Amino acid sequence: MSKLNNKVAVITGGNSGIGLATARRFIADGAQVVITGRNLKALDTAVAELGERAIGVRSDVDIVDDLNRLYAQVKEQFGHIDVLFANAGIAPLLPIEDVTEEHFDRLFNTNVRGLFFTVQKALPLLTEGASVILNASVVAQSGLPNTSIYSATKAAVRSLGRTLAAELAPRGIRVNVVSPGLIESPFWGKVGLSKDEVDAFGAQVVQQTPLGRPGKPEEIAATAAFLASDDASYFTGADLVADGGMIQV
Repeated sequence: MSKLNNKVAVITGGNSGIGLATARRFIADGAQVVITGRNLKALDTAVAELGERAIGVRSDVDIVDDLNRLYAQVKEQFGHIDVLFANAGIAPLLPIEDVTEEHFDRLFNTNVRGLFFTVQKALPLLTEGASVILNASVVAQSGLPNTSIYSATKAAVRSLGRTLAAELAPRGIRVNVVSPGLIESPFWGKVGLSKDEVDAFGAQVVQQTPLGRPGKPEEIAATAAFLASDDASYFTGADLVADGGMIQV
């Protein structure tokens, strides 16, 4: 029997990168998957690729009404959620002198506020023993230039992993964090840097990574699949760092 057989999983930001790879993995492991995204065309393309065990709901984690609508649809179609992967996030990078209030607020609104309400609004649907997975980053534990606000948001996500784990433990709900290092993903085309700047940033991170390469979205998907399954039944409040050794060695 597949490890997620007949489980209902919701993945925010599931139309590309880590989210899409995780949707593929969850489906391969037997789950019914609901993915969200802000871009309807990209969402429809992803659902067409994933097949009949996936549905897409256009939703922006920045907008609480969108989250309410998402969970109303999940309730109507499935009645519950077994796995929630709060994956949606953004990472425009700027040096400290260029950070504006708009930049600061935008990152915290999506990466922290949006993630928090993604979990809170799901609470009525989460089953006893459900798995909640928060997508953070190794930058929560390291200092890289131009990532001050992004890193702060991901440190907040790591903190939420601990406190939500403590609060939801009485319901048997496990809350864990996955912290990727540098991952090959369309995500890096959206950070506000030129291709040369992205390449230079990537080369710097790879140089600091003992395995000497970026990770693949499928490798993070495998980590999320473990946390979603009963194989991780004694994990809660944990942070699984998948970074090729960047901050561990």
